[in-house]
Amino acid sequence: MKKQLLLLTACLLVAVFAQAQEKKFMGYAIGFYNLENLFDTTHDEGHNDYQYLPDGSNKWNDIKYQHKLHNMAKVLSEMGTDWKATKSQGCAIIGCSEVENAHCMADLCAQPELKAKNFQFVHIEGPDHRGVDCALIYQPRYFTVRDVKLVPYVYELPKDSMRATRGFLVVSGTLADEHVTVIVNHWPSRFAESYYRECAGRQVKVVKDSLLRDDPNVKVIIMGDMNDDPTNKSMMEGLSCKSEIDETGPDDMYNPWYNVLVKQKQGTLKYDGRWNLFDQIVVSPSLLNQKGAKDFSTLKYFRHEIFRRDYLFQTEGKYKGGTKRTHAGGVWLDGYSDHLPTVIYLLKEKK
Repeated sequence: MKKQLLLLTACLLVAVFAQAQEKKFMGYAIGFYNLENLFDTTHDEGHNDYQYLPDGSNKWNDIKYQHKLHNMAKVLSEMGTDWKATKSQGCAIIGCSEVENAHCMADLCAQPELKAKNFQFVHIEGPDHRGVDCALIYQPRYFTVRDVKLVPYVYELPKDSMRATRGFLVVSGTLADEHVTVIVNHWPSRFAESYYRECAGRQVKVVKDSLLRDDPNVKVIIMGDMNDDPTNKSMMEGLSCKSEIDETGPDDMYNPWYNVLVKQKQGTLKYDGRWNLFDQIVVSPSLLNQKGAKDFSTLKYFRHEIFRRDYLFQTEGKYKGGTKRTHAGGVWLDGYSDHLPTVIYLLKEKK
């Protein structure tokens, strides 16, 4: 009996010791969402926003605007909640595109779903002729903003010298006690030739390389609506993205979305019955565990997902199975966006 008691005590001590030695981790969700024309109802001087005015073609009034804000806040607040480690907190950082101005961002962050998590925003007015910009929202309890700048997109051909489009929003800060910089993008549309998006890829790579020269330890996350797939030259050559972790060199970025599109046949927007994956989040090698390593002593990439909810899809009619937009065929659908959001998850061991 005494031996059994001693054995039981020893087993309990081993169990307690093992539990004490068990590593604990903190998860962080990082997202991107194209908000598809988040316009307010007043004219911004110098911008072609007439379609989104009360007397414009979309009859854009306060009721529709408030519905749009609510719908966007619903999605943004639910992003990053599909993983147990971040279920209660959602995304720490979310990049956004197609935002008209800071007024829209303030109204968005004032929505109950985002206000409850104290989301703040970063926005710099850009030169786009329609007035749509990139922005970033974040939870200050997880991410501290240190520096913000808008790097202009530079048209390289003389014939384009008078044109202007969205720049690259660069936000540097601290996440999980580490230096992290996020670059939010919305590259030239597919009405333009591929060349212009390839230029965007090269220009963002220059920005990324300069960040790494300033701080070789910075962890860079590049996200946005690239208006190109992971398979296109702008991503593979311009930005030098690799589809496999172990193929990602010091000057490259890892793109987890390549295999989502090519192998899984999934995407973030549907056009002519075919899925594209324009909404991408790519990471620098410093965020990777390569060659089978499982070292999470510093912040590392863990997994990724396209954020899906039934309410984001059309359930009937001509566009059944596609994304449920705000408008379609000139009709207000009280929907969300023509794009689906994307999310990556990072992991770090608790000290």
